[in-house]
Amino acid sequence: MKLRTLGRHVREGTKNLGRNGWMTFASISAVAVMLLVVGVFLLLIMNVNNVASTIEDDVEIKVYVELTASEEQQQELLEEMEQLPNIESITFVGKEEGLNQLIDSLDESGEVFESIREENPLNDAFVVRAINPQLTEQVANTIEPLAHVERVNYGKDFIERLFAVTDFVRMVGLILVIGMMFTAMFLIANTIKLTIVARKREIQIMKLVGATNGFIRWPFFVEGMLLGVLGSLIPILITVFGYSYLVTNYGARIEILFFSLVPPFPYVWQIAGLLVVIGVFIGVWGSMMSVRKFLKV
Repeated sequence: MKLRTLGRHVREGTKNLGRNGWMTFASISAVAVMLLVVGVFLLLIMNVNNVASTIEDDVEIKVYVELTASEEQQQELLEEMEQLPNIESITFVGKEEGLNQLIDSLDESGEVFESIREENPLNDAFVVRAINPQLTEQVANTIEPLAHVERVNYGKDFIERLFAVTDFVRMVGLILVIGMMFTAMFLIANTIKLTIVARKREIQIMKLVGATNGFIRWPFFVEGMLLGVLGSLIPILITVFGYSYLVTNYGARIEILFFSLVPPFPYVWQIAGLLVVIGVFIGVWGSMMSVRKFLKV
């Protein structure tokens, strides 16, 4: 396509935006709202995944050895576990070390347990990590029946709730995004349809003097693309500056226990680029729907 012809298509596509002012405004607004939901959803998922990854990195199986087990029996248990699949590492934690960890975790309150050092009632234990956090339950169930294992603990209920919440957030967000995407495409298609109807006589004359279908269609594709790009500007500004402001001014307050907001850069720029791509896709697809259905040339 010649540069001069491309310039003509861009000018015509830009003029089309002003021919149906309110429909253009409605289309841009629909795209903006949809992309804002997408941007917020992506930021939410990004932080949820960060929390999940942080927790997953700390997921471990605590294998408590029977109090009556001898050192030889503990060694046999270790060797048996080392032969099991899907295990990344096994670390021995003696009862003395376990007591020290308990005291340290309780800060000043832990001093109460100093009196039981001579008759330490805790079990020796092995800390086992699976090669994949998703396999933690499977590995724990394999270890639990082994000889000299008193009990196995890996926070089963908490892990299951975490994965359930993560999946729920992703599913709800996906449904909202898909629904709003179709709404935005419908509005863009109708905006371009009005432009085609208003210029029907002009299009017929262009066809009579030899204009090709592609030459007639291109301005409408440009119009759809511009609607998508313009609709992405406000969501990008809110996403980039809003999230950066949130992290800068409230990040420290939000950081509770293991939850901390993901740093804004470079992630907000990646999300901004994705919003533009989605906006252009919606705009062009909406224009294609309209052109195919209503532009009979």
